[in-house]
Amino acid sequence: MQFQLLKLNKTVKFMSLRVPALVLSTILILGSLFSLATNQLNWGLDFTGGTLIEVGYEQGADLEQIRLTLEAAEFGDAIVQNFGSSQDVLIRIAPRDGVKAETIGDQVMASLRAVDSDVDQRRIEFVGPNVGEELTEQGGLAMLVALICILIYVAMRFEYRFALGSVAALAHDVILTLGLFSVLQLEFDLTVLAAVLAVIGYSLNDTIVVSDRIRENFRKIRKAEPEEVINISLTQTLNRTIITSLTTILVLLALFYKGGALIHGFATALLFGVIIGTYSSVYIASAVGLALGISKEDLMPPEIEKEGEDLEPL
Repeated sequence: MQFQLLKLNKTVKFMSLRVPALVLSTILILGSLFSLATNQLNWGLDFTGGTLIEVGYEQGADLEQIRLTLEAAEFGDAIVQNFGSSQDVLIRIAPRDGVKAETIGDQVMASLRAVDSDVDQRRIEFVGPNVGEELTEQGGLAMLVALICILIYVAMRFEYRFALGSVAALAHDVILTLGLFSVLQLEFDLTVLAAVLAVIGYSLNDTIVVSDRIRENFRKIRKAEPEEVINISLTQTLNRTIITSLTTILVLLALFYKGGALIHGFATALLFGVIIGTYSSVYIASAVGLALGISKEDLMPPEIEKEGEDLEPL
């Protein structure tokens, strides 16, 4: 038996709000691009390089006291956060010109042990600035290649208008997600980059489901206008969209609140991306396809001429 969250007796006129939605999206995109140009992103240690030190305390660590101690030792830019439990602490320090990672680690541990002699150094890692620059370049290239491959795939499976709408929706989702991290100055590390790529996949899946239903209804409903066909298709996929989004959001909320500091950025990016991706599959991908003049003729399967069909009967 098929489960339905909503039973709709009439079509929801999604496309009647496409102009206000496109205006809102344009404003948000411009705001995100402005923030990215002025504030930029708060790059994490994975991209900027620096020193990462994990320490352990016998009792619960006082993060504020640790920050004050490091500030007194001239490490005021250190990022201090719990790692897994209240006893484990992760310290991230930006690179210092002419100072080795081992020296930085020794200085940090000496300042911490001056306050609490039982502090245990678990590990120390160093990421060079050249590695961070390479990760930045490869991460941007990965997103670009993903968008190009999606453009080709959707164009081959559906029609080029749907392909342009899908890529516009994905670019919309990526820019707004990056804009969120830029405006709030949340740390952008490799886990967040992975989340952005996951947002692309999630949004694409939703867009393809909607596009497939639109193509199917264009072939079945002969006497309806394109806007009406799109509204019918979006209404028919609404149950699936809501159920999928809600179940995904429930998992992400658990990660957001219980996953710890290291996964917080990943969960934040995916939470925002799922919400904005659901919106874009309706009001960006479908609206762009409609604006480009998608019609029944564009989606009808080509007629295959049978051999000997054009011969005159004997």
